[in-house]
Amino acid sequence: MSIRPYEKNYLRDARFDDFYDMIDSFFNDDFTPQRAMRSATFKVDVIDEDKDYKVEAELPGFSKDEIDVDFEDGKLTISAEKNEEVNDENKEKNYIHRERKSSKMMRRMFFKDVDQENMTAKLEGGILEITIPKKADEKKNKKIEIK
Repeated sequence: MSIRPYEKNYLRDARFDDFYDMIDSFFNDDFTPQRAMRSATFKVDVIDEDKDYKVEAELPGFSKDEIDVDFEDGKLTISAEKNEEVNDENKEKNYIHRERKSSKMMRRMFFKDVDQENMTAKLEGGILEITIPKKADEKKNKKIEIK
């Protein structure tokens, strides 16, 4: 038995090629919701460790002054905003192509039973690492002495 490679028009009636090409281009187009999300946000990993959660966010090109980290009502919000300043030097240049250098991105995630007073964050090499300590486990059962 041999394996036959997939051919685009192998089982198609030639009369419907335009229709199938349209459907293929719709589903294979680079402008998909996943692509839009990749370009409009940043990647975040959340790691559940024994005593805390680690959140690692990829923010290359951002300085710590351009990043805000807030925690309110169990919601961690990471937002980053970059704006390129237009100065006189840029006006004198004869640009043929220039891409915008401003962007605003935000991610929000929910954490339950955490110690928000001892949260820490550091930015190193374009990776923002946030440590969110878990609340100490309180014993949920109580031994009742019999008298």
